[in-house]
Amino acid sequence: MAKRPPRSDTIAAIATAPGRGGIGVVRVSGPDLATLAEGLIGTLPAPRQARFARFRGEADEIIDEGIALYFRAPQSFTGEDVLELQGHGGPQVLQMILARCLALGARPAQPGEFSRRAFLNDKIDLAQAESIADLIDAQSQEAARSAVRSLTGEFSRGIHELADAIVNLRMLVEATLDFPEEEIDFLERADAIGKLSEIRAKLRDVLGRAKQGALLREGLHVVLVGQPNVGKSSLLNQLAGYEAAIVTEVAGTTRDAVREAIQIEGIPLHVTDTAGLRETEDPVEKIGIARTWTALERADVVLLLVDASHGVGDQESAILARLPEIPRLTVHNKIDLTGEPPRADAGRDEIWLSAKNGVGVDLLKQRLLVLVGWQNAGEGAFMARRRHLDALREAERHLTLSAEVFGRLELMAEELRLAHQALSSITGEFTADDLLGEIFSRFCIGK
Repeated sequence: MAKRPPRSDTIAAIATAPGRGGIGVVRVSGPDLATLAEGLIGTLPAPRQARFARFRGEADEIIDEGIALYFRAPQSFTGEDVLELQGHGGPQVLQMILARCLALGARPAQPGEFSRRAFLNDKIDLAQAESIADLIDAQSQEAARSAVRSLTGEFSRGIHELADAIVNLRMLVEATLDFPEEEIDFLERADAIGKLSEIRAKLRDVLGRAKQGALLREGLHVVLVGQPNVGKSSLLNQLAGYEAAIVTEVAGTTRDAVREAIQIEGIPLHVTDTAGLRETEDPVEKIGIARTWTALERADVVLLLVDASHGVGDQESAILARLPEIPRLTVHNKIDLTGEPPRADAGRDEIWLSAKNGVGVDLLKQRLLVLVGWQNAGEGAFMARRRHLDALREAERHLTLSAEVFGRLELMAEELRLAHQALSSITGEFTADDLLGEIFSRFCIGK
């Protein structure tokens, strides 16, 4: 679907975070900012030259003083004329500057509208636009580095290389349609199967790196379950590094879900400690147990804690039988009482540790990363969203089908076209307007 042209009106917004600070920025973007600049600071500054300015109100009173920067289209973030006003970072003074811009003809920007105009003006593609929000929201250094790689176009280049290779193969297949009597020989001589295999291998590499970036962006939802007083809250405290949950010898102390955000090697983990699963007549505890099962529906990984002194018994087996089909680890806790050493059985996804003194917790952390496919991607991960992964998997599916129908040229050509279209949706060449609205509405105002 072709891009719609951006709106031609002028927008303005405060571009810095809410609150007080030494500096605050009001950003204005649109056609012909000379009139607005004349009413606010006297005249437009020379392009790309910082100029001291006094920001004036309707009665020519001074609202604030600071720096004005002018970026002439198309050499700006949005591809339009952009005026950035750097004043003092107080909420009231920034609101006064913004109000003056609105009085001079601008309108309030919608969330993400500056980035959306940059996309519509071909300054960035859709994957790069999304990485702006991901960079702002990054929860770790690794996530920030991954977002920067996507912002600078590394992810998009990988997608475009794949798309170009598919286009070349499509041209070969569709040209062969004109010579039906020689079609198979022609494709074999051109090594069409070899070219398709190379594309599929490259796609698997891009998908793998995107999966790593998705882990950095979205993190993992880990839910701790087990019988009461088995050490779930103690383990949460060990993972968090401080006393996030109350720990007592009284069974049923945790009545409601306790959530804590931590990091392992830069990957955000959203860990939920839940009420112990048991039969009870306590109405409050019943509510907590019901919420435990609700939390499990959203979990990426489940940790079933059992007492190392007796292992998995009938009650634990009953819990395991009810768990959803997601990765799980059985954690044998309290080895400080049994005298066992910390260890991991990767074949059965079991860990022996002490949540009380922390022995074996590092084994658990590393096993969690392996369980969800983290490969210590380092500098290779792309910041990716769920829609990117869905599109890559869709392209992979169509490439697989195109290999299966090799020789049936009409079907092969159609599968290649659909694979190409799936990839193009990542960067925005084929994107529905409602998807654009959903993406940019999640941006902060001023970006």
